[in-house]
Order: sequence, then C-alpha cells, then structure tokens
Amino acid sequence: MRNRNKKTGKRGRIVLICVVLAVVIVLLLVGFYFAQYSMTGYRQTLEEARAWQEQHCDLSWYDTLEKNEYTVTSYDGYVLHAEFLKNPEDTDRYILISHGYTDNRFGAYKYASMYLNQGFNVIAYDLRGHGLNEPTFCTYSVRERKDLSCMIMDSRTRYPDAKLFGIHGESLGAATSIAVLDERPEIDFVVADCGFSEIASVLRQGIKSSHLPTFLVDVASLCAKIRYGYSYGEMQPIQSLRENRIPILFIHGAEDTFILPEHSERMKEATKGYAELHLIPGAGHAESILTDPEAYSKYVADFLLSHVEN
Repeated sequence: MRNRNKKTGKRGRIVLICVVLAVVIVLLLVGFYFAQYSMTGYRQTLEEARAWQEQHCDLSWYDTLEKNEYTVTSYDGYVLHAEFLKNPEDTDRYILISHGYTDNRFGAYKYASMYLNQGFNVIAYDLRGHGLNEPTFCTYSVRERKDLSCMIMDSRTRYPDAKLFGIHGESLGAATSIAVLDERPEIDFVVADCGFSEIASVLRQGIKSSHLPTFLVDVASLCAKIRYGYSYGEMQPIQSLRENRIPILFIHGAEDTFILPEHSERMKEATKGYAELHLIPGAGHAESILTDPEAYSKYVADFLLSHVEN
C-alpha cells in the first residue's frame, strides 16, 4: 500500500509539472505572438495612406507645391525617407512632422496645409519601419526618438535659414516628439497630438477591451525584451519631460478611447516648461484636426504667438 501511494504521489507530481510547463509554454507562445503583433503590425503603403487622406481631407494642394525627396541616415546607419514641402512664400519657419503607427509621411499631410497657411515650410518623413523605409520592428519611441533627433540635426544643417523650427507629432509621432526632448534637440516648440505617456497602459486597455487578462501584457513585455531587445517598460516618453523647458502644445481628442486623454494630461503636468492642453469635443483617436480644423489651427497659431515667438 505504501509503495502504491508513493507511485501515485510521484505520478501526481509529474502531472503537475507537466501541467505547469504546458501553461508556461502556452503563455510564452501567446506572449511572443502579442509582442510580434504589437511591434511589427501591418504598415500602409504611400498609395494607401494618400488615398485615405484624400477621402478625409483636401489634399489637392499637394501636387502644386515644390517638393524634394531625400534620405537621412540615422544614428545606427538606418536610412529614413523624407520629403520637403516648400511654402509658396519665402519663409524662415520650418515644421517637422512625425506620423502615427502603421501610417507614413502622407499621414502627416493633414496637418501640412495648416502649417503652410501659417507660413511654414514642411518636412515629413517615414518613421522607422514605415513607408519607404526598410521593414523593422517598432519600439514606441525608444529608437524612434534617436531617429527624430537625427532628422532635426539634418534639418538644421540642410535648412540653415530656419529661425523658427518646431516639431509636430501624431500618436506614435507625438510620443516620439516628446521622447526626443531627452536628447536636448535644437527646436523651438512641440505640438503633440494624442500621444501616449507610456505604452504599457495603452496595451493593457486594448487587452482589457478584448476581454483578455491584462497580465498578458507583462508576459508580452518579457517576450519583447527577449526577441527584440526592448521591453514595454522602456517605452515611456513621459520620462523625457523631467528637465524639459521647451514649450509644448498638447492636443487630444476628447472621445479618444485608444490612447486616453489622461496621457496628455499627465505629460502636461510632468514637463518643467510651459505647456497647454486642448481637448477637441467629439474627436476620437487622431481625429482632432478633422473634427474641428478651425479650432485646431487657432490653438496652434495662438500658442506660437503667445509662447514661442515672443
């Protein structure tokens, strides 16, 4: 009887170990899948992005402008594709726009006409892994901020007449525009539209809305670190604001359920420099300028007049 109990206990331990191993393996498989999905999702082509823009806003002005396409080599040799849109009027005002995740430079052009009307030359580029750039994974502002820093330095060299130089970002581009402040860039202002203060809570919100346990984000973060060398915990643009003195205009859709407005609220409170935040009623994620272009343009113009140019 004693030997039988020992054998039964041993079999039970083996079964338990096998069950635990199976659960761990399943969790890791799910984690690696989620990490891959979140960091290498589908990217739009330039043609797809332009078609979307033309369906949602007027892009007729684009083909009439003098333009110049070029590339910029980033800190690690990665090549970024960029485009310069020259204002029809001579100007020494320049804006560099960063688009959102899965989009490309054409996603920046819904803001370009506003800046052209306000007397700016416009520079737009494809973020790492997007547009015409070589495919690679997204690090939600970690590598992207270094790319943006290189774009800023290149722009300062390429356009030495710039007396007013700012950056504008949407979503991932906004987060990158905040994160680059840690690099102490030579810029005069930032406009950050619907950016995230850190990516982990955004992913948890997405997991929660899919009725899945939020701890999977922590598993995926570990898997992302193993596979790509970066965890979600490293992707926190808000950390770049601790010593920042550059003025920032935050804009966020009041009805944004993807990246909640509280992300912009937290970043506004975190920066050491001047900052203001405007919520656009009725606007979802990355919809603010489409929902109320007149208010959007006025917020930008007033911000520049009151807190940048004086």
